[in-house]
Amino acid sequence: MRLDDYLTNRCDDGRISLTEATVMRKLAASAISISRLIRVSGIEADLAAETGGANSDGDDQKALDVLAEEMIIDHLKHTATAYVLSEEQDAPIALSSGEGSETTASQNDQIMVAIDPLDGSSNIAVNVTVGTIFSIMPCDNGPIPCRGRDQLAAGFFTYGPQTTLILAFAKDAAPQCFVLDEGDEHFVAMGDPVRIPDHSNEYAINAAYAEHWFLPVKSWMAEVLAGKDGAYGKDFRMRWVGSMVADAWRIFRRGGTFLYPGDNRKGYEHGRLRLVYEANPISFLTEKAGGQAVNGSERILDLLPKDLHQRTPLVFGSAAEVDHLIAHHRDE
Repeated sequence: MRLDDYLTNRCDDGRISLTEATVMRKLAASAISISRLIRVSGIEADLAAETGGANSDGDDQKALDVLAEEMIIDHLKHTATAYVLSEEQDAPIALSSGEGSETTASQNDQIMVAIDPLDGSSNIAVNVTVGTIFSIMPCDNGPIPCRGRDQLAAGFFTYGPQTTLILAFAKDAAPQCFVLDEGDEHFVAMGDPVRIPDHSNEYAINAAYAEHWFLPVKSWMAEVLAGKDGAYGKDFRMRWVGSMVADAWRIFRRGGTFLYPGDNRKGYEHGRLRLVYEANPISFLTEKAGGQAVNGSERILDLLPKDLHQRTPLVFGSAAEVDHLIAHHRDE
């Protein structure tokens, strides 16, 4: 089934609005454009130079970060998207408020789209999978992000050996994966809806910072490394790509646990991932797939964003494995 048919079916049965379907079609179209850009000139453009600017967090912007953002915004113009919230920008970007929209949404039907335009862009030069993360939210009170549990939809695209999409709407029971058919440039559904196994023996964490971890993560890792002789009674395998969308795609396809904890380095005490642009959409997908997503002891989807670029620790994946980590945080 093509993505277009998938969206039409959901409109017909009342699970999503025409506004949501139109915005999702435009996001898919922008992802096809971004994928083409990366495949044709991505590594060359990435190696050429920085843009000379910095994003909202002070990180150097790659040329492709800016181009990807521009492509997404250009596709969302003349939809019912009132604002785009971008990881690359200090403030919300006001669009045309639905003027000339392909839908006839009233002001009350307008929505916001939060984006990480090119997650993992620093990996393009070494040909590692990168992606676009998105969150579709109601626009009830202006450009103020909602709690994660109130998202209308969330998902991410990956640009690697295949261009893929994982997507879930609020009324869906589970996320669905899609792959881009390069021949006719349409996303096609992959298999059944996604379910993350409760148990797994794979985990992803950047072990280079082990000496800086707080005690709950150190305790959890000690149990994992003990293997069959430890509390788990089984051996684990570590898989760490260093591009969150690549690690996340693997977990949604075959299970596992991802950890990006806070630690005692300056600026990392409260985590580094962005709640609105990264943690909320990934957590929405995770819970829809039967997994858990927490900041250590609290459910990510229960957090009310205090500002657009709020940071958070993030642990998500197989429910039973995340439970162990939650227990360590509560004990400590």
